[in-house]
This record gives sequence, C-alpha cells and structure tokens, in this order.
Amino acid sequence: MESILQALISGLAVGSAYSLVALGFSVTFTTTKTLNFSHGEFVSAGAFIGMSVLFLAVGKLPTSTSFGGADPGAPAQLGALLASLAVMGLIGWLLFTLGVRPFSKRPGMAWVMSTLGFGVILQSIGLAIWGPKPVVVPSPVGDDVIRLVGIGVRPQEILMLFVSVIIMVAFDHVMRKTMMGKAMRAVAQNQNVASLMGINVDLVMIGAFVISSSLAGLSGFLLAPIAQASLFMGLAVGLKGFSAAMVGGLNNARGCVFGGFILGVLESFVNLWSAQWREVAIFGLVILVLALRPNGLFGTNVVEKV
Repeated sequence: MESILQALISGLAVGSAYSLVALGFSVTFTTTKTLNFSHGEFVSAGAFIGMSVLFLAVGKLPTSTSFGGADPGAPAQLGALLASLAVMGLIGWLLFTLGVRPFSKRPGMAWVMSTLGFGVILQSIGLAIWGPKPVVVPSPVGDDVIRLVGIGVRPQEILMLFVSVIIMVAFDHVMRKTMMGKAMRAVAQNQNVASLMGINVDLVMIGAFVISSSLAGLSGFLLAPIAQASLFMGLAVGLKGFSAAMVGGLNNARGCVFGGFILGVLESFVNLWSAQWREVAIFGLVILVLALRPNGLFGTNVVEKV
C-alpha cells in the first residue's frame, strides 16, 4: 500500500508537468490551428533561464555548472520564476512572429518545419552557452523528504503539483468567465467572424503562443530541481505532453489536463513493476485511445456547416 501511495503522488506530480505542456499545445491549436513542435526545447529553456538567474543571485556566472551548496533563497527563486516566464513568453512571441504567422495562411504545413527548426536553433544556442552537462538545481522548498503515512514525498513534488493545479484552475476560469477567454474562444471558432466583431485576431494569436511558451517555461522551472536541469530534459516531457493532449483531446483544455495526469500516474505505476515497460505502456495507451476515439477521451468532433 505504501508503494502504491508513493507511486500515486509521484505520478500526479510528474503528470502535472505533462498537463502544463498539454495545455500549451491545446491553447495554440484551438486558437491558431497550429502547434509548436519545439515545445520540448521550450521546457528545457525555461529551466536554464531560471537556473541562470539563481546563479547570479548567489554571485556566480550564469554558465556555472554547480551551486556548490549555496542557497539562493526565496526572493531569488521568485525572481528566477518570473524571469523564466517573461523570457519564455518573449520567445513564444518571436516564434509566432517569425516561424508561424508567415506560413500559417499558406497551403501546406511549412509551419511544422519552421517550429522544428526554431527548436533546433534554441537548443544549439543553449549548448553553446551552457553545454550538455546537467546541473543540480536547489529546490525553493528544500530537499528534505517529508514523511506522510509511511511514504516519503519530496517537497518539490508537492509544490509542483500545487502550483500546476492553481495555474490550470485559473486558466480554466479565464477561458470560461472572462472577456479575454471569450475572445480566444471566438478566434478559435472563426477568425474572420471574430475580426468583424472587433476582436484583434493577431493579438489573440500572439497571446496564445506567449501563454503556451510561458507554460512550457513553468514546467521546466518546476521540474529542474527534481530531474536536474538539462538541455535534453524537455524532449521526453514535450513528447509525453503532446501525447497527453492527444489522449485527453487536443481541442479540450480540461481533457488535456486530465490526459497529463493519466499518463503521469500510469508511468509511475508501471515503473513499480518494470521500468523497461514504462514507455511501452504509455504509447500503447495513446495508440489504443486514438484507435477507439480519434479526437481523444474528451475531444469533440468539429462540424462545419457550408
């Protein structure tokens, strides 16, 4: 029973990271009908931007490879988080402006290669600055294991789950109850009609990529103290986040969130039995769901009237 509870909590914590990434995919797809296929690199970039600010806070160069036991402190952690969100939002704006908008209205899928190429460029710049070595990042809540009913839980896992749930609940409220959310849903439904109703369609689409990229940066920042900061850490997270969006339903934000938690918990439980079968179970589930429900568990068919 203790092992099951341990796997459940760890699965929910990792699943929350997948949910944030899946939510980012959903935001851009429903608003612009495009996807950022370099989302994994954005997760890694968010981790390294936050890490660099923490290095500066303890008096080290941003390209350092170890904190040497130094504790940046809570104000520095908050500043690193805000810097990560802001810089990743700016990079999201650049991606849309340079890599998506010029190709989105043209026939074909040139925007797929442009987003992939943007990710390769981003990773190459990161390797040139920080190198390939992973870095152990101090947690803002410490690394002492918390004992609850016989199981050990890392404080960072609880923090990641708590922050992710708050962000996802807030986003759901914004999308359903505010004018900004209504504008985004209107653009997702029909861009031409939304423009005629006075909505700035370009601004809404830019906002979608800024939000999506910021969510990726948040995911990387929260994962770094658990998985270590590495420029290759985002590959698996991005792929599984996209898989979570497909399982839950790419056009349903709530479904994407549930899809992330489903994959995280499944991964954790299979890991109890045999780690070698973890990826087989996850992508086997993805294939099964798409075979039975091509639009995902919570997705809906889009019917266009002519």
